[in-house]
Amino acid sequence: MPTRILLEGRPGAGKTTALRRLAALLPTHTATGFTTEEIRQSGARVGFALETLAGRREVLAHVDLPGPPRVGKYGVDTGVMERLALPSLRPAATEEATGRLVLIDELGRMELACTAFRHAVDALFVAEVDVVATVHTHRDPFTDALKRRADIEVVQLTPANRDVLPGELAARLQQPGMHGRPPSHG
Repeated sequence: MPTRILLEGRPGAGKTTALRRLAALLPTHTATGFTTEEIRQSGARVGFALETLAGRREVLAHVDLPGPPRVGKYGVDTGVMERLALPSLRPAATEEATGRLVLIDELGRMELACTAFRHAVDALFVAEVDVVATVHTHRDPFTDALKRRADIEVVQLTPANRDVLPGELAARLQQPGMHGRPPSHG
Protein backbone atom coordinates (compact mmCIF):
# COMPACT_ATOMS: atom_id res chain seq x y z
CA MET A 1 0.00 0.00 0.00
CA PRO A 2 1.34 3.45 -0.86
CA THR A 3 2.44 5.88 1.82
CA ARG A 4 -0.02 8.75 2.20
CA ILE A 5 1.06 11.43 4.66
CA LEU A 6 -0.40 14.80 5.55
CA LEU A 7 2.15 17.04 7.29
CA GLU A 8 -0.04 19.24 9.44
CA GLY A 9 1.31 22.44 10.93
CA ARG A 10 0.44 25.94 11.94
CA PRO A 11 1.50 28.87 9.76
CA GLY A 12 5.23 29.43 10.18
CA ALA A 13 5.89 25.92 11.52
CA GLY A 14 8.15 25.16 8.54
CA LYS A 15 5.91 23.01 6.31
CA THR A 16 7.35 24.32 3.04
CA THR A 17 10.93 24.09 4.30
CA ALA A 18 10.37 20.52 5.49
CA LEU A 19 8.84 19.48 2.15
CA ARG A 20 11.71 21.06 0.19
CA ARG A 21 14.25 19.30 2.42
CA LEU A 22 12.44 16.01 1.87
CA ALA A 23 12.60 16.51 -1.92
CA ALA A 24 16.32 17.28 -1.70
CA LEU A 25 16.93 14.13 0.34
CA LEU A 26 15.30 11.92 -2.28
CA PRO A 27 17.45 12.40 -5.41
CA THR A 28 16.79 8.85 -6.62
CA HIS A 29 13.02 9.15 -6.33
CA THR A 30 10.98 10.21 -9.29
CA ALA A 31 9.24 13.05 -7.45
CA THR A 32 6.69 15.43 -8.90
CA GLY A 33 4.64 18.18 -7.33
CA PHE A 34 5.05 21.74 -6.15
CA THR A 35 5.82 24.06 -3.28
CA THR A 36 4.56 27.54 -2.47
CA GLU A 37 6.33 30.45 -0.85
CA GLU A 38 5.60 33.93 0.33
CA ILE A 39 6.29 36.96 -1.84
CA ARG A 40 7.52 39.85 0.28
CA GLN A 41 7.88 43.51 -0.58
CA SER A 42 9.53 45.91 1.88
CA GLY A 43 9.21 43.25 4.56
CA ALA A 44 5.46 42.78 4.14
CA ARG A 45 3.84 39.67 2.66
CA VAL A 46 2.05 40.64 -0.55
CA GLY A 47 1.41 37.26 -2.11
CA PHE A 48 2.41 33.68 -2.79
CA ALA A 49 4.29 32.02 -5.64
CA LEU A 50 3.89 28.40 -6.74
CA GLU A 51 6.96 26.52 -8.00
CA THR A 52 6.97 23.02 -9.45
CA LEU A 53 9.75 20.61 -8.53
CA ALA A 54 10.79 20.95 -12.18
CA GLY A 55 11.45 24.68 -11.59
CA ARG A 56 8.45 26.39 -13.24
CA ARG A 57 7.25 29.33 -11.13
CA GLU A 58 4.32 31.78 -11.23
CA VAL A 59 2.43 34.07 -8.86
CA LEU A 60 -0.51 32.15 -7.36
CA ALA A 61 -1.97 34.88 -5.17
CA HIS A 62 -1.25 38.57 -4.70
CA VAL A 63 -2.80 41.63 -3.11
CA ASP A 64 -2.89 43.25 -6.56
CA LEU A 65 -4.77 40.38 -8.26
CA PRO A 66 -8.50 41.06 -8.54
CA GLY A 67 -9.80 37.51 -8.17
CA PRO A 68 -12.25 35.93 -7.86
CA PRO A 69 -11.61 33.95 -5.88
CA ARG A 70 -10.22 35.94 -3.02
CA VAL A 71 -8.67 34.46 0.10
CA GLY A 72 -8.28 37.14 2.71
CA LYS A 73 -6.60 40.12 1.08
CA TYR A 74 -5.26 38.04 -1.84
CA GLY A 75 -6.72 37.56 -5.28
CA VAL A 76 -5.99 33.99 -6.43
CA ASP A 77 -5.06 33.08 -10.00
CA THR A 78 -6.56 29.58 -10.30
CA GLY A 79 -5.05 29.44 -13.81
CA VAL A 80 -1.66 28.95 -12.14
CA MET A 81 -3.02 25.81 -10.52
CA GLU A 82 -4.20 24.58 -13.92
CA ARG A 83 -0.97 25.53 -15.76
CA LEU A 84 1.60 24.41 -13.17
CA ALA A 85 0.18 22.36 -10.31
CA LEU A 86 -2.14 20.04 -12.23
CA PRO A 87 0.42 18.91 -14.82
CA SER A 88 2.83 18.12 -11.96
CA LEU A 89 0.22 15.88 -10.29
CA ARG A 90 -1.73 14.17 -13.06
CA PRO A 91 1.05 12.03 -14.56
CA ALA A 92 1.60 10.34 -11.23
CA ALA A 93 -2.09 9.51 -10.88
CA THR A 94 -2.56 8.21 -14.41
CA GLU A 95 0.70 6.52 -15.45
CA GLU A 96 2.32 3.40 -14.07
CA ALA A 97 3.33 5.04 -10.83
CA THR A 98 5.08 2.36 -8.81
CA GLY A 99 7.82 4.04 -6.80
CA ARG A 100 6.65 7.54 -7.64
CA LEU A 101 6.35 10.25 -5.07
CA VAL A 102 4.14 13.33 -5.20
CA LEU A 103 4.91 16.30 -2.95
CA ILE A 104 2.21 18.95 -2.47
CA ASP A 105 2.68 22.22 -0.58
CA GLU A 106 -0.01 22.84 0.32
CA LEU A 107 -3.64 21.76 0.54
CA GLY A 108 -4.64 25.27 1.56
CA ARG A 109 -7.52 27.62 0.80
CA MET A 110 -5.77 29.26 -2.16
CA GLU A 111 -4.90 25.96 -3.84
CA LEU A 112 -8.26 24.35 -3.02
CA ALA A 113 -10.08 27.27 -4.67
CA CYS A 114 -9.36 25.39 -7.92
CA THR A 115 -11.97 22.62 -8.36
CA ALA A 116 -9.80 20.72 -10.85
CA PHE A 117 -7.00 20.65 -8.24
CA ARG A 118 -9.34 19.14 -5.64
CA HIS A 119 -10.30 16.42 -8.16
CA ALA A 120 -6.62 15.74 -8.96
CA VAL A 121 -5.82 15.40 -5.25
CA ASP A 122 -8.71 12.97 -4.79
CA ALA A 123 -7.32 10.90 -7.69
CA LEU A 124 -3.83 10.92 -6.18
CA PHE A 125 -5.00 9.61 -2.84
CA VAL A 126 -6.44 6.50 -4.50
CA ALA A 127 -3.58 5.95 -6.97
CA GLU A 128 -0.66 3.56 -6.36
CA VAL A 129 1.71 6.42 -5.59
CA ASP A 130 3.33 7.78 -2.43
CA VAL A 131 1.98 11.21 -1.45
CA VAL A 132 3.30 13.68 1.10
CA ALA A 133 1.26 16.86 1.34
CA THR A 134 1.33 19.77 3.74
CA VAL A 135 -1.93 20.87 5.25
CA HIS A 136 -3.11 23.68 7.49
CA THR A 137 -4.43 23.11 10.99
CA HIS A 138 -7.66 25.08 10.54
CA ARG A 139 -10.86 23.27 9.67
CA ASP A 140 -11.85 22.76 6.05
CA PRO A 141 -14.34 20.19 4.71
CA PHE A 142 -11.93 18.90 2.04
CA THR A 143 -8.87 18.48 4.25
CA ASP A 144 -10.91 17.33 7.26
CA ALA A 145 -12.24 14.44 5.13
CA LEU A 146 -8.67 13.50 4.11
CA LYS A 147 -7.48 13.63 7.73
CA ARG A 148 -10.22 11.17 8.77
CA ARG A 149 -9.33 8.53 6.17
CA ALA A 150 -7.82 5.34 7.62
CA ASP A 151 -5.25 5.06 4.80
CA ILE A 152 -3.82 8.54 5.45
CA GLU A 153 -1.39 9.28 8.27
CA VAL A 154 -1.46 12.78 9.77
CA VAL A 155 1.95 13.82 11.10
CA GLN A 156 2.21 16.97 13.21
CA LEU A 157 5.02 19.28 12.08
CA THR A 158 6.28 21.54 14.84
CA PRO A 159 9.33 23.72 15.40
CA ALA A 160 10.62 20.91 17.64
CA ASN A 161 10.55 18.19 14.95
CA ARG A 162 10.79 20.11 11.68
CA ASP A 163 14.55 19.65 11.35
CA VAL A 164 14.58 15.85 11.84
CA LEU A 165 11.28 14.92 10.22
CA PRO A 166 12.37 15.29 6.56
CA GLY A 167 15.25 12.87 7.12
CA GLU A 168 13.00 10.37 8.86
CA LEU A 169 10.43 10.55 6.07
CA ALA A 170 13.11 10.24 3.38
CA ALA A 171 14.50 7.10 5.01
CA ARG A 172 11.03 5.65 5.29
CA LEU A 173 10.09 6.38 1.68
CA GLN A 174 13.34 4.85 0.38
CA GLN A 175 13.01 1.55 2.25
CA PRO A 176 10.55 -1.04 0.97
CA GLY A 177 8.43 -2.45 3.74
CA MET A 178 8.63 0.74 5.81
CA HIS A 179 5.30 2.08 4.53
CA GLY A 180 2.77 2.57 7.27
CA ARG A 181 5.36 2.93 10.04
CA PRO A 182 5.06 6.33 11.72
CA PRO A 183 8.11 8.53 12.18
CA SER A 184 9.34 8.63 15.76
CA HIS A 185 8.68 12.38 16.10
CA GLY A 186 5.12 12.35 14.64
